[in-house]
Order: sequence, then C-alpha cells, then structure tokens
Amino acid sequence: MVHSAQMPIVLLHGVGLDSSMWAPLVEVLEADGHRCIALDLPGHGAQPPLREAQTLASLADDVLARLDGDRVHLVGFSLGALIAQHIARYAPDRVATLTSVNSVCRRTPGEAAKVEARLETAGDDFAEGVEASIERWYPAASTTVPRELVERTRETLLGNDIESYLHAYTVFVRGDREIGPELGAIAAPALAITGELDPGSTPEMSHRLAEAIPDCGLTIVPGARHMMPVEDTPALAHAITAFIAASEGTSL
Repeated sequence: MVHSAQMPIVLLHGVGLDSSMWAPLVEVLEADGHRCIALDLPGHGAQPPLREAQTLASLADDVLARLDGDRVHLVGFSLGALIAQHIARYAPDRVATLTSVNSVCRRTPGEAAKVEARLETAGDDFAEGVEASIERWYPAASTTVPRELVERTRETLLGNDIESYLHAYTVFVRGDREIGPELGAIAAPALAITGELDPGSTPEMSHRLAEAIPDCGLTIVPGARHMMPVEDTPALAHAITAFIAASEGTSL
C-alpha cells in the first residue's frame, strides 16, 4: 500500500550525525509503503561545512530550500526537531504534520546551564566529547542496540568538521529560545515523542512541547534513551504511521 498520494516523510537528524541515522526507520516505513526523504542538515554529511555562526532560522531556511514539492510529513530528531518546528511555524503551507522526536523544549535555567557548560568545552577534546555522547546515548550496560550501529554513530561523530559542528551545536544549545515563544502559533497536527530515560531531551520537555503546540499528541517510549530512533525503531515507526493515518482520517 502507498500512502498520502506519495506525500513524503522528510527526516531531519540530530547535531553531529547525518541522514544515515535514519536507515533502520526508513527500512520499516518504506516497507509499510511510505516514501521517505532523509536530508543532511547544513554542515553535516554531504553538505558543505559551516564557516560562520548560525541561527535556528538560518538552518531552517537552508533545509526548506532543499525540500522538493509541496507539503510533507516533517519528522525531526533533537536539533532536527527544533528545525522542523521552525519550518512548521514559518512555512505552514509546506508541513502536513510535524513529529518532534527526542526534542528539547523551553529549557529551564538549570537545564540551559548544563548544556551551555557542555558547549564551552565541546571543542577542547573532541574525541573525548564523542565518547561522552556515546555513553549518554548508549550506556555500556545497554544491550538493546546492535554494536555495529553504536560504532556507526561513533564514526559519524568523529568524522565531523569541528568548527562546523560547534556552529551547529550552538544552535542546538540555544535554538529552543528562538522557537519556544512561537510554538503556540504552529497550526499543523503535531506529535511529541521521546524516550522514557532520555537525560537531555526529557519526557518533561515533551510534555512542555505537547502543551505548547495547540494540536499536539504525546508519546513516551518505555526504556528508551536519546537514540530512541535506533534503540526502539518499531515503536517510533508505529507512532509515526499511526499519527499520520489519524491526521488523514484513515486507519492503519
């Protein structure tokens, strides 16, 4: 079965990653008949490195310029979720639905201070920072993610141009201040979904997002952490397909 007259699901990854992070999800969604487009964010993957300071608006404008066709089902993860929210707010005619995966939202002063502290040292020992991210995302005790996927994430992170990464990471750290006050003006049907155990993009943040966007559902995936799209791909795929079907008034 093919859905939505081929209206694509567009996938935006997180900071320091690239479009390859979506491979497990794309496999499931395409098997269900959905057309998927996984884009590299500015400064990531095949896109040119960033050489000047960015804003959430500048990253969103770059992504929007590369979106073909008319309306899409927009799915963003982490930094990609903030970009997706910005596009949904300022280019509403392009967004049929908005799914924010493991998204931060309106960080408290304490939450902001914690991530600002990480930004301050992010360029000092990049390899050490990568290992810290891997441990946060995939704890050593975790057996839910295949080792080759963990290694692929590590390789992608280590392959970053550090200056470009820092420009993008700065937007991740501060971008919720740009979009936070505007969330109430997002008109598209929306879904906020995160992992129960995500220490950075917490369930509380997804609750805030669901309360801030007028038409927004909420899903918390039990036992999952920040890399929920690969840690529990079936749960995310089911949530996205059910949400899109509901937004179209159809059944799975």
